[in-house]
Amino acid sequence: MSHVNNIESQHNDPAFANIWQELKWRGLVHVSTDETELEKLLAGDPITYYCGFDPTAPSLHLGNLVQLLLMRRLQLAGHKPLGLVGGSTGLIGDPRPTAERTLNTKDTVAEWVGYLQGQVRRFLSFEGDNAARMVNNLDWTAPLSAIDFLREIGKHFRVGTMLRKDAVASRLSSDEGISYTEFSYQILQGMDYLQLFRDYGCALQTGGSDQWGNLTSGTELIRKVEGKSVHALGTPLITNSDGTKFGKSEGNAIWLDPEMCSPYAFYQFWLNTADADVVDRLKVFTFLSRAEIEELGQSVAERPFAREGQKKLAFEVTSLVHGIDATEKVIAASAALFGNGDLTVLDERTLESATAELPSAKIGADGLGIIDLLVASGLSDSKSAARRTVGEGGAYVNNTKVSDPDAVIAQDELLHGRYLLLRRGKKNLATIEVSA
Repeated sequence: MSHVNNIESQHNDPAFANIWQELKWRGLVHVSTDETELEKLLAGDPITYYCGFDPTAPSLHLGNLVQLLLMRRLQLAGHKPLGLVGGSTGLIGDPRPTAERTLNTKDTVAEWVGYLQGQVRRFLSFEGDNAARMVNNLDWTAPLSAIDFLREIGKHFRVGTMLRKDAVASRLSSDEGISYTEFSYQILQGMDYLQLFRDYGCALQTGGSDQWGNLTSGTELIRKVEGKSVHALGTPLITNSDGTKFGKSEGNAIWLDPEMCSPYAFYQFWLNTADADVVDRLKVFTFLSRAEIEELGQSVAERPFAREGQKKLAFEVTSLVHGIDATEKVIAASAALFGNGDLTVLDERTLESATAELPSAKIGADGLGIIDLLVASGLSDSKSAARRTVGEGGAYVNNTKVSDPDAVIAQDELLHGRYLLLRRGKKNLATIEVSA
């Protein structure tokens, strides 16, 4: 399902009248080929631009989301996007700073190309005068022989220049070294830009600033082969104010695929944004206006306890990635966990996602006494402690207070026929899965 309708209303926003200044205000410009010329180009007639995504995993992640939303901003300003998913470059993978990539099979990469194309499509409009188009670099790479590749493309690259690229240089100085395969990656990406320049008149490539060496390999190749000047734009790498790495939660990447990172976990990631980072995140990851972001920034500064900025950020980004319906389910689940909503209206998948990180236990259907449940879940460390909890009015099952220490939970009270949510006091939660 396309989510572009969620941001379609921004099309008439005056911010898009000077899209270059808008990108700078949002902190999306770290490095570019020629700022003056690029600003002039983007203020003129529509241009064609592209960003590439390699299928080195079955899903895109938050780093890719920066590029997807940048592509959408440029499209809203009237320019024409090309979404490239690298069926050939994905077979190699761009050099990481630390170690060689494990090569995936051709069948795996082809499957992942389909997944990523579907994700890219959700953020662009494929209708109208500046409709987006999808391209796959395997289409022009596969027919090319090794001899033709070396003669027509490779001869324009100087090894000394290639060695100075950051990713290559860091690998050369490591114990791992770098294979000729990954060393050649920048040539392939440069060839992509040349091909898209020839086929579509593409005049701008965007990417992360860590890709700058690969981005400029294309601008240089076009200058040498075609005698034309084209542009590249590198966005800054996003970091957290406390120095921790952005885009990971407990060491795991935040993926855009709901099967790899549930909408609930995705929402919670944004909700946990530090006060110092909220305004920057709102600029990069939402289509809210300057006035709206400034107002939220004031709220964060003056009423941080209200967490208005975090709530708006979580709602906006989760809606963009997973849709408004899924986001509203997540919000309902968050409220229901702590007694401010009806657990029975949550679908099973949302319930499972919302409780995934809670302590849990599995028991048989004959162990549904409240005392046994509290002990089995770990909320009470003994039966006497469990009785005390019940007696003090601190025991809840599915948000309903249980006052009788001899109470036995009925089968028809199980959520989706097998779950119970236990709570001790206001904040101590656990789940029980009841086996038949």
